[in-house]
Amino acid sequence: MSATTRTPPEAAPATEAGHPLRWVALGVVLLAEIMDLLDTTIVNVAAPAIRGAFGGGTAQIQWISAAYTLSFAVLLITGARLGDLFGRKRMFVLGSLGFTLCSALCAGAVDSGMLIGSRALQGGFAALMIPQGLGIIRSVFSAAEVGGAFAAFGPVMGLSSVLGPTLGGFLVTADVLGTGWRMVFLINLPLGLAAALLGARVIPADHGVTGARRLDLPGVVLLSAAAALLVFPLVQGRELGWPLWTVLSMVASLPVFALFAALQRRLAAADRSPLVEPSLFRGRGFPSSVVVVAVFSAAMSGLMLTFTLTLQLGAQWTPLHAGATLIPLSLGIVAGAIASGAALGPRFGRRVIHAGVLVMALGTLALWASFAHWGLRVSSWELLPALVVTGLGMGLLMGPLFDIALAGVTDEQSGSASGVLNALQQLGGSVGVATLGTAFFSWSATRGTVTATGWTLGCVALCLLLAGAAAFAMPRMPRQSAGHH
Repeated sequence: MSATTRTPPEAAPATEAGHPLRWVALGVVLLAEIMDLLDTTIVNVAAPAIRGAFGGGTAQIQWISAAYTLSFAVLLITGARLGDLFGRKRMFVLGSLGFTLCSALCAGAVDSGMLIGSRALQGGFAALMIPQGLGIIRSVFSAAEVGGAFAAFGPVMGLSSVLGPTLGGFLVTADVLGTGWRMVFLINLPLGLAAALLGARVIPADHGVTGARRLDLPGVVLLSAAAALLVFPLVQGRELGWPLWTVLSMVASLPVFALFAALQRRLAAADRSPLVEPSLFRGRGFPSSVVVVAVFSAAMSGLMLTFTLTLQLGAQWTPLHAGATLIPLSLGIVAGAIASGAALGPRFGRRVIHAGVLVMALGTLALWASFAHWGLRVSSWELLPALVVTGLGMGLLMGPLFDIALAGVTDEQSGSASGVLNALQQLGGSVGVATLGTAFFSWSATRGTVTATGWTLGCVALCLLLAGAAAFAMPRMPRQSAGHH
């Protein structure tokens, strides 16, 4: 993109009333979120068909998912900083185009090696695209409307995560035009091109954040190494039985993270553009928000994993049957997120997060009770009430979460804040899958599937209560209301 001194009409800077195309811009950002969340979940359903096409062991198939997760988590904060330096619009469009190209490479893969490599590149471009979204939304919406914009993330994230397996099962089973499993990647082509083309037109041009001058390359190396040392064993350890090297790798990440933190403090003191702004972690507001996002993500990932494993491996349901059963959960998420974002969040602030935690924990315990009562003979109708309550709580929590988390963050800090929140969301999800997945399989082997399901769901409820406790230190109100309370 060439620099220009004139701003085209469609990219005019936002006024106090907000950018004229702000709702279209929000739709573009949400479209990118949908692609990322679908790609995180949809491939798992296609894994057996991919293995049938390429052969190979379970490790190869696992890496088709893990390669994306690993590169995405490792590069998220760097991607956010590149948006600060070179403009969020530019990085968003570049990330969307790269993501689309890599999706085509995945669909055209001739062996598992090419597919794994393309997935890793796809995750890297997603890390460039996704963290720009929060900063873009804050730049195009007025303070009065930004809460409603953030509230849209709740239902979109929940629905995409839940419906991914259902869509994957349908696409693989339907074998559209003989494409088989390749359609789970081909579906990204129209979505990615739409995100790139619409983003180029409706997102206002920006030239980076004032004061951001250069990329902290030593920080990139240290942070990437620390994240890889932590995330790699998390995505591989459960399948391998947690050999000693996985534990040593996770322990080794701690001193590398400490070195990174020391470097960031030194660069900030010298006014030399650190990769992560240390000022974000002064006070309790943002650090507690990070904890809430990470713990909630672990709980949500653990819940989804436990539920699908119980239905598919325990009750022997098909992926399509299990996915359709989650529709009440999706409807609850939408209802809760709309209510919390449109009315409850701006009025009651973080108390809505506390309410969401409690309602979701009660729904999770109700799922436990359902399996305890009916066992593996449980029907979709018998699970419906507990799923609706769980989804309602999830939506209440997710609706105002990012808006409140960013309440005390300046525009100059929003890139770093977005990268950190997204990275901790990914990390929390990986930790939830690794720990609760391991617990589920261990308990299932010794105590049976129903008992393992109940105990794991109990752990999910405990995680939710811990997230609720951490939320007491979050900012009280969303950004537009923070000054009045």
